[in-house]
Amino acid sequence: MFLKKCKAPFVLFFLQDWNRTWYTNNPDFTQCFQNTVLVWLPCLYLWMCAPIYLIYLRSHDHGYICMSHLNKAKTAVGLLLWIICWSDVFYSFWERSHGSSVPSPVHLVSPTFLGLTMLLATLVIQYERMKGVQSSGVMLIFWLLALLCATVTFRSKILQALDQLSSVCAWRYTTFYTYYALLLVALFLSCLTDQPPLFSQAVKDLNPCPEPGASFLSKISFWWISRMMVMGYKRPLEEKDLWSLNPEDCSQRVVPQLVCRWNTECQKSQPICNLKMLYSPKRVPQSESKEGQAVEETEILLVKSPHKAKEPSLFWALCLTFGPYFFISCLYKIIQDILMFVGPEILRLLIRFINDSSAPSWQGFFYTALLFISTCVQSLILQRYFHVCFVSGMRLRTAIIGAVYRKALVISSAARRTSTVGEIVNLMSVDAQRFMDLITYINMIWSAPLQVVLALYFLWQNLGPSVLAGVAVMVLMVPVNAVIAMKTKTYQVAQMKSKDNRIKLMNEMLNGIKVLKLYAWELAFKDKVSEIRESELRVLKKAAYLAAVSTFTWVCAPFLVALSTFTVYVLIDEHNVLDAQKAFVSLALFNILRFPLNMLPMVISSMVQASVSLKRLRVFLSHEELQEDSVEHKAVATPYSISIVDGVFSWSRTESPTLKKLNVSIPEGSLVAIVGHVGSGKSSLLSALLGEMDKLEGSVAVKGLVAYVPQQAWIQNSTLKDNIMFGQERREAWYQHVVEACALQPDLEILPAGDETEIGEKGVNLSGGQKQRVSLARAVYCDRAVYLLDDPLSAVDAHVGKHIFDQVIGKHGLLKDKTRVLVTHGLSYLPQADLILVMVEGEITEMGSYQQLMDTEGAFAEFLRTYTAVEHTDNDGETHCTSHATMIFYLSRGNFNIQQINVVITTRRGYDYVSSVSKLSQTGKENMVLNKRAKNPEVGKLTEADKASTGKVKLSVFWAYLKAIGVLLSCISLLLFLTHHLVSLYSNYWLSLWTDDPVVNGTQPYRQMRLGVYGALGLSQGVAIFGYSIAMSIGGILASRSLHQSMLYDVLRSPMSFFERTPSGNLVNRFAKEIDTIDSVIPSIIKMFMGSMFNVLGACVVILIATPLVAIIIPFLGLLYFFVQRFYVASSRQLKRLESVSRSPIYTHFNETLLGTSVIRAFGEQQRFIRESDLRVDNNQKAYYPSIVANRWLAVRLEFVGNIIVSFAALFAVIARERLSPGIMGLAISYALQLTASLTWLVRMSSDVETNIVAVERVKEYRDTEKEAEWKHKPSSLPAGWPTEGCIDIRGFSLRYRHDLDPAIRNITIRINGGEKVGIVGRTGAGKSSLTLGLFRIIEAAEGHILIDGVDIAQLGLHDLRSRITIIPQDPVLFSGSLRMNLDPFDSYSDEDIWRALEYSHLKNFVSALPNKLSHECSEGGENLSVGQRQLLCLARALLRKTKVLVLDEATAAVDMETDNLIQSTIRSQFEDCTVLTIAHRLNTIMDYTRVLVLDKGETTEFDSPSNLIAQRGAFYKMVKDAGLV
Repeated sequence: MFLKKCKAPFVLFFLQDWNRTWYTNNPDFTQCFQNTVLVWLPCLYLWMCAPIYLIYLRSHDHGYICMSHLNKAKTAVGLLLWIICWSDVFYSFWERSHGSSVPSPVHLVSPTFLGLTMLLATLVIQYERMKGVQSSGVMLIFWLLALLCATVTFRSKILQALDQLSSVCAWRYTTFYTYYALLLVALFLSCLTDQPPLFSQAVKDLNPCPEPGASFLSKISFWWISRMMVMGYKRPLEEKDLWSLNPEDCSQRVVPQLVCRWNTECQKSQPICNLKMLYSPKRVPQSESKEGQAVEETEILLVKSPHKAKEPSLFWALCLTFGPYFFISCLYKIIQDILMFVGPEILRLLIRFINDSSAPSWQGFFYTALLFISTCVQSLILQRYFHVCFVSGMRLRTAIIGAVYRKALVISSAARRTSTVGEIVNLMSVDAQRFMDLITYINMIWSAPLQVVLALYFLWQNLGPSVLAGVAVMVLMVPVNAVIAMKTKTYQVAQMKSKDNRIKLMNEMLNGIKVLKLYAWELAFKDKVSEIRESELRVLKKAAYLAAVSTFTWVCAPFLVALSTFTVYVLIDEHNVLDAQKAFVSLALFNILRFPLNMLPMVISSMVQASVSLKRLRVFLSHEELQEDSVEHKAVATPYSISIVDGVFSWSRTESPTLKKLNVSIPEGSLVAIVGHVGSGKSSLLSALLGEMDKLEGSVAVKGLVAYVPQQAWIQNSTLKDNIMFGQERREAWYQHVVEACALQPDLEILPAGDETEIGEKGVNLSGGQKQRVSLARAVYCDRAVYLLDDPLSAVDAHVGKHIFDQVIGKHGLLKDKTRVLVTHGLSYLPQADLILVMVEGEITEMGSYQQLMDTEGAFAEFLRTYTAVEHTDNDGETHCTSHATMIFYLSRGNFNIQQINVVITTRRGYDYVSSVSKLSQTGKENMVLNKRAKNPEVGKLTEADKASTGKVKLSVFWAYLKAIGVLLSCISLLLFLTHHLVSLYSNYWLSLWTDDPVVNGTQPYRQMRLGVYGALGLSQGVAIFGYSIAMSIGGILASRSLHQSMLYDVLRSPMSFFERTPSGNLVNRFAKEIDTIDSVIPSIIKMFMGSMFNVLGACVVILIATPLVAIIIPFLGLLYFFVQRFYVASSRQLKRLESVSRSPIYTHFNETLLGTSVIRAFGEQQRFIRESDLRVDNNQKAYYPSIVANRWLAVRLEFVGNIIVSFAALFAVIARERLSPGIMGLAISYALQLTASLTWLVRMSSDVETNIVAVERVKEYRDTEKEAEWKHKPSSLPAGWPTEGCIDIRGFSLRYRHDLDPAIRNITIRINGGEKVGIVGRTGAGKSSLTLGLFRIIEAAEGHILIDGVDIAQLGLHDLRSRITIIPQDPVLFSGSLRMNLDPFDSYSDEDIWRALEYSHLKNFVSALPNKLSHECSEGGENLSVGQRQLLCLARALLRKTKVLVLDEATAAVDMETDNLIQSTIRSQFEDCTVLTIAHRLNTIMDYTRVLVLDKGETTEFDSPSNLIAQRGAFYKMVKDAGLV
């Protein structure tokens, strides 16, 4: 038979018998074709795929799946199919030996080949099971292909049996139908999914992602997320509903890959020349050069380095990390691009079919079915493509955030100065986001040209050389778009710069908000932010005009291309007739062209933005890191715990050394004190030991692990217990020990939830002393070999200081066996030190024990003589060094003689501190009992996590945005939009009328008129578009401005409690991300939403006009569409909110880390913080991943709805082909082909509008939070110079921090006369600072009144009050900007006033030595000044304002004795006639005050002159005695 029937060459049998297959009303394939091609096709597919697939499986092992019923069934079916094929072969052999006719070879070849294939399929099924594949796409496609091919044969066999019953072979028919049934079963089984492999992630996880276990069909249609969608529709999703991330998307898998590749890149591009040469440049003697020149000279040397190192390529590192997975998307994209052109081809065939009345009608239905299948396949592939892109983007963001975080932990101090916190946070938020956005479109770079080439090829087929006119227009458009893209880049960079500055300033304002409020500086800083914002908006406005021009060009581009092509085509030869087929197939192709042409400029500008971000990231990741080898930590058998040999250290390679010629050896277990003036390099020395400074020369060795207590305590936003334990395991007895020794036990009683109380950011709800003690407790708890203590006793009261020294640091303290290096200003501790280092200007001038230094009669001895009374050996044989205070106190009174002083000292007995400590430990024991009664941790909650609002976005939010734009402008935009779309519709309708014009003598008579009108319609479209683009852009900027201004005002008007509750990350997130969304995302999304909405409406109208029958299904599909959309938006919106809410903690944690890098590094806790950061990023991606999958889920379903509409439009056109003109039909189907894309885009945009408008909702959120009282009352009822006397009258005053807490101050009634100097004392937490907060109305009174000069302060505007009394706060806060701005932000004083203030605050010499004097730039938080210098600047602020009431809140805690003395004398002389309230830890500073107020637990216990109080021997006497002043 094979020989008889298939004698023609092989090629002919492919060509088929067309009369039988195509030109007939009942088509069928030949027997030959069925027995060969249709059998071999699935076999070839499997044999080609199998090798690649098996290699893939071998390298991707997911674990082993046990034999299940499903697997047994699949194997059984495979084997049965194999048996059937072999039975066919045997039957052929039997036939050959018994039958009269010899069967053709094809009956042997095909079943054999098929049998082998079935065996292969069975083996593949088993191998998949062993490699943990739960559902296989390769096999599903194989079974589907086999079934489709068999279906053709199935129909053919039935027809044959009906026609020629005699020629039927019963055996072959039976085996074939069995084979067909088994194929159906196999296909069904391959749609099911197997159980998860043993030991897989899904088994261990509580809430695993269902994706890995989903079947192939479920994966390609994204059905697996439906469960979450249903849940989200029934009730708003919460965090607990989110699935875990897939292991390959987690930070711990993704980040190390990028870091490893980046390190490889960096090593490749290491400079070959000797680094040493670059770092020790020839220095110009400092006397002749200012700092600037020295830097220049270094740079010159750098330039001359012999081998210029090439920059490490971050781009290449990213490609290597994410390229392989991303490459899959390129394959999907190629298939999808080719499928795009199937639509216009089918349209051409359909129009030809309608024009040809003799064509059999089944061909029309065939084309319709083909259209439906090709569009569905295209949809599935496109969504797969997007999924791969989005997942790549997500991983990229994870990797970038992780890499930036890890880098921030090791970056050197010099580099840290060049990148502010704001900039680094922007790298994580904005720049990482830019990459994520770009990755979805990056393939367009090669795909767009490919689409253009294909479109032009098909157009050339259609219209011939006239297409070149269109190409010319496109080529002309490219430079226009390029120019626009380049301009956009410059604006982009400028805008990012402004944004960095704005976020940096906002960050500082939020960090120093208390100071802004105390000084009433909110308005000055609001204006500074507004000024930066205005420059940002100016750039935005320019960019918006550019965008309008660009929109104009790219909406007009496809139209101009069509117009020029049709014009040339019609005018080149009058016999060129524009018929429906030519016009509408061309139009469909032009519509395809529109997408790549629109996208290219967008992608290019996205790439431009990403390249800016890439550069910023590369610069940051290439920053110099701390030298890992600067401090040696070898466990060498030396007696010295710390040794520095010839050490020279600097904060930056380009600056002169800060520490010079250091030679120190510290024996193990000794206590070393470091003393010296403010700015002499004491803290720098500790930094050098920690490896935080650049070591230029010499060597440093530290034996054992280090613990570090910084001068300004770094407190984390978590519970007090977590702050102390700092990641160590819990040891209860030791913990209690540490808490008692650090005098924290009494504080635990006060705190609402004991040690479970949550501490706010930067420790906002702790006093300065408490923060410092927590910081010390953390170090003690960690139990290390070496302790570096940077003045931890400065912020605590004298008796607490003594307790801590004795219990922790001193000879009998917890750390007695450790090496302790203590920077201190408290001279009373020096006699107990084993070694004292005296520092002057970065050098150690003297070194030795207390006795040795006293004997050498050097500078130290002289210094001590001035500042302390003589030491005296007591009867008990204990040496006591009286505080320098006694001396000053009596000398300042001036009316005692020397003998009296000696008498005082001699009568001072060995004060036994033990009694006090034993009392403390008793209270401690009681307190342990009290702590055991589980305090409710809820009480201790302070910060409020960002909450996700639920449900639909309220219409009021949209209305607020519209109002911000301006209603008139909104209406104008809408009108222009409508015009554009109506004109566009009409121009296409006009084209369809033109194509239906009759042809007379081979030409169309009215073509000039038709062409003219068509051109005019196009022009008016362009004008309308330009108009609405400009209107929308201006509107968007107006909205941005007003929303930012109102949010800024609302935040600044909030009371202090709001900032304690709200993590600054949340606020920064609002000012960075949400404002960025309002600036650049919302306007463009609204524009696209309107566009796609009108496109959909237009398409529906055209389809209805052409084929009114579609009206039957459009309402149904409309309802389905609406339901799917609502169903989706419910989940999508909530996921977006959850994602937004989980983003804040990433930045909050990052901010916190940046502030505490030195502590984290000193304790070696980097890994723990990296894990925490990774965890927060993963948490954020947990909400992001379902939201991208939900997008795909929606797109697949909507495109399906769109595809049905397209198919019905085609179907009804086929049914009504007698009545339809080709023009209208072409118009309808070309619109229908666009409909799918427009529908999908519409839902994407409508949900994007909803999810992004959430930004407006979150910005408006702070409008309704509580606000402070009015800043100013108009008209002001205050007398001109108020307060003139400074008389303060406090009557029955109480105050509480929160309405649910006990009062912090109860019923205080005192009167302070004008000009009095009053000291306020009491142990930590007694309510000293609270009283000052009440005086400034930072916290409003719960009851009672405070009157100043007879005016009740509660009746005043807050700024009227705060600007007329002055405070020198406990934490000296500076802002980045000039020194002058820090002293006088309102510019209300002259330079002379400022210099005078600096002179009185003893900073004049320091400031005049600076190169820029008053314009000297302070870095963020004033980090380039020492804490003491910052404190003096705060004094200068007070001297400038010179008000009648001055409050000092432990203002001299951070300065040495000498400076303290200077400050006190300044206050005495300059504020002689003012009322001064001083909260003091150093009691000596208030011994000469008029009166002293002693507070305890918020109540007044004593109030009288110091001498009377000492005589009364009450609480004050005990304190003075503790401090060693009596």
